Formats: sequence, C-alpha cells, structure tokens
Amino acid sequence: MKKTFTRSGLEKLKKELVFLEKEKRREVAEKLKTAAAFGDLSENSAYEEAKNEQTVLETRIAKLREMIKDAQVVDSKSGTDIVQIGSKILTEINSKTSQFEIVGETESDPFQGKISCDSPIGRSFLGKKKGDVCIVKTPSGEKSYKIKEIID
Repeated sequence: MKKTFTRSGLEKLKKELVFLEKEKRREVAEKLKTAAAFGDLSENSAYEEAKNEQTVLETRIAKLREMIKDAQVVDSKSGTDIVQIGSKILTEINSKTSQFEIVGETESDPFQGKISCDSPIGRSFLGKKKGDVCIVKTPSGEKSYKIKEIID
C-alpha cells in the first residue's frame, strides 16, 4: 500500500536503512559472535538476547525497504496559497499561535509540530487558505484553528 512522504521524510528513511544495513547489522553480528563464544547456546542468555536483537533489526530493515519501495513522494509547490502536504502553517487557536508542518503518516511527530495528512487535524488543513478557519473534532470537543499564514 502506497504511503505518502515529503522528500525529506523519505530521505530520512533511506538514511536509517543504510545505517541499519551497514553499521547496526555489523554490530549485532559481533554480539552474536561474542555470545556464541561463551559455549552452550541452549542456556546462553547473551546469545538469546543478540538473536532477538537481530530479529528486531531484520524486521525493521524489511519494513523500511517496503516503505521506501512503495513510497509516494509529494513535493509541495512553493509560493502556493493552499495548504498541502509539505506545507508549514501558522495557526491561531484561543489567541495562541502554533506552527505545524503537514507530513506523510509515517513522518508524523506531534511534539515537533509535524502533523500527519491522514490525521483529523491534518485533513482539516489540507486545501485551506490563509484566513480560513478549520473545525477539528477532538475527544474533548470541537476546536477551531484559524490559518494565519502558509510558510514555504
């Protein structure tokens, strides 16, 4: 299934994949080799731990490869006056200004202001213009965000 990414989000995944394949694999292989040298593998907790780490690593590598293979990159068009994936926006809610960046689902990091285009708030911003008010339904009730500015 295709996942949407900003160009920088996809590059971040590619860098992680290279790190895991080249450095982390070598590190885990060394742990396995060292643990195996302790002898009886049936009661070797260090070996079991290293094997588990290897499984988690290989699972992550496979997941990254799949995401990268199926990635759909969305380039935001600079100078546009419409919110789209990749847009950074300034909003106002209850006289408080916040900045958000609309990103693909897997790039989401609300603590960094990166909001998924598939989240309720992200969907409400898409296609809007400066001055528009977006109503977002949240568990604590509806919230109204006014788009103050769309930043390139």
